[in-house]
This record gives sequence, structure tokens and C-alpha cells, in this order.
Amino acid sequence: MTYIAKPPLHHPSLEKNALGFTRRDYEGRISTLCAGCGHDSISAAIIQACFEIDLAPHRLAKFSGIGCSSKTPDYFVSPAHGFNAVHGRMPSVLTGANIASKDLIYLGVSGDGDSASIGLGQFAHAVRRGVNMTYIVENNGVYGLTKGQFSATSDKGSKAKKGAENKDSPIDLVMLALQLGATYVGRSFSGDKTQLVPLIKGALHHKGAAIIDVLSPCVAFNNHVGSTKSFDYVREHNEAVNRLDVISPRAPIRAEYAPGELKEVVQHDGSTLRLRKIEEEYDPSDRNAALGYLARKATEGEIVTGLLYVDPAAHDLHDSLNTVDTPLNKLRDVDLIPPVSALEKINSGLR
Repeated sequence: MTYIAKPPLHHPSLEKNALGFTRRDYEGRISTLCAGCGHDSISAAIIQACFEIDLAPHRLAKFSGIGCSSKTPDYFVSPAHGFNAVHGRMPSVLTGANIASKDLIYLGVSGDGDSASIGLGQFAHAVRRGVNMTYIVENNGVYGLTKGQFSATSDKGSKAKKGAENKDSPIDLVMLALQLGATYVGRSFSGDKTQLVPLIKGALHHKGAAIIDVLSPCVAFNNHVGSTKSFDYVREHNEAVNRLDVISPRAPIRAEYAPGELKEVVQHDGSTLRLRKIEEEYDPSDRNAALGYLARKATEGEIVTGLLYVDPAAHDLHDSLNTVDTPLNKLRDVDLIPPVSALEKINSGLR
């Protein structure tokens, strides 16, 4: 695969943050995703969030698995540490890195297939353990890399263009994160940068498991009838010597709406997302109330967006393990090898 790097030159008048970095310093390679993909809008929101919170690029550690979503870390903060794991295994790799070096800011980017299907167990255990991370799910309800099959978050009753109907109930990763004990839970829409950027900024500052489910329409396989967020594909089968996919460019879908407002967003295929931004008086500190509110709105066919739950006094995995203040990968041999007296004390306690 050919990667196209952006020119390193910066215009001298570009705005700088407190660290002297411009937004260009938080960018990555040129995206190879489909034109108009919502994932690129999420990358842009991450770039803006990192710039605005004055995050030194080398302090960010970004992780991904497999899927269209997992390509996106290549498109933001090139100087950051990074690791592209195998399908569904990103959370355990991130957990291991976090245990070894807790002084970095951890950002995992995944998709609905990578997190809700093959990686569901990994997602669940990373959340319940309280790993200090920002975990963004780029949720389009479809397997884009393998040409448009339903994913685990596809709505029941969604129909492919050829008439196939999704018979399975969807997994709601926000509800699951709340039940598993995540201490920062949000949902947004890739086209609502005004809402998404502050959510990411808050997650990056949060201590504990911060989960953001971002609805991100797929512009290549959006020809479902009756789907709210996922799209199917049309591809002719032939016995020619080669096969070409032609994807027509689509304009990014954007939406701006006030707190408490219901916004109907028409997708490229004519289907409609019904987004409900939480009211200003909504209390995000009540986990049970958040679960009930989401369930009620789901029965009304609405997808609630915003900061749904936060515990400002949250603890993380290092608190549970009672690790030392020094990152484990910076400990010296003298710190790691106990003296004979310490071993004798341990052994005496086992007799």
C-alpha cells in the first residue's frame, strides 16, 4: 500500500497552542478512506482536541485493531507512539502498555466490528478493570473492509439492498460500557464537531475508562433501506480477469443542533438518523438514571448523544493494583529485586 505524507512545511502565521504547536503538528498521513467518510471527521476532531488541550504529541500513545476505523490512527498525531494490533485484540495490548508506562495518554480507536464482535470480550474486560484510556468506537454498523455485511451494532430489521434482513438484536456499546463500570461515557455523531471535540477533550483528561461511541456513516456501503446507521453494498460478480470497485465521492454529513433538540439527519441512501442531544439539565453523574434514560429514548427510536455519564472521582487500574508512582518500565533492577529480608518476610507469612 502506498502512503502519502503531507508536506512538512507550515505557514508561519498558523495559530499555536501553549506548547508552540500548530494543528499541523497533530496531523498524520493523507487519508486513504473513502471521500466523505465520517471516520475522517473523527480524526479531525481528535486533532483539534489534542491541539486545544496542549497535549505534547510524544505523550500520546494510540492503538487500534483491524477495520476501516483502525486505519485512522495513521491520520492524526504522527509523532505519537502507536501500535496496530490484530483484530479485536487492541484493548489487551493497550492495557499492557498502560501497566508498563502509566505516564502516557492512551487513546484506542476501534470500530463496531473490532469492539462488538471479535473484540467484545477484550472491550468488556478493559472497561471493567478501569484502564486509564480514551476508547473511541467509530460505529457505522457495517463491515466496510469486507464490503458491507451487517455488524453486531446493526439495527434489527435493517435490510440490505438485495432484501436480506438483519435478524439479530444490536449490541449497544454505550449501555454495555455503563453496565461494565466505565466512568466516562459519551455518544456523538461524526458530523457534529461542536459536540464531539469537547467530549474527546474531557475523555483525554479523565482518569479511568472513558468510552465514546461515535456514529460514523459509511459512504461506500450506505444503500440499505430501513437502516439507521449502516449501509450495504452493490457489487456485480463476473469472471473477468480483474475486478474494480468504484466509489463515488460523497460530501461529509454534518449536523448542528441545540441541547434537548431532536435532529433528523438524512443519510446518503435516504434513511434517517434521529439524534437527541441531552438537555442542559441532564445529570450525568447518575449511572442508573443514564441507563434508564437511554432505554426510554431507544424505544422511541432516538439515539441520545452527549456526555451520558461521568464519575469525576474515578479510579483506574493502577489504583486497584496499588502500583508505585514511578512507571514500571522506568524501575531499576535494585527496585525490582527484593532483598533477602523481604523474601524471608514473605515466606514466613506462608508458613
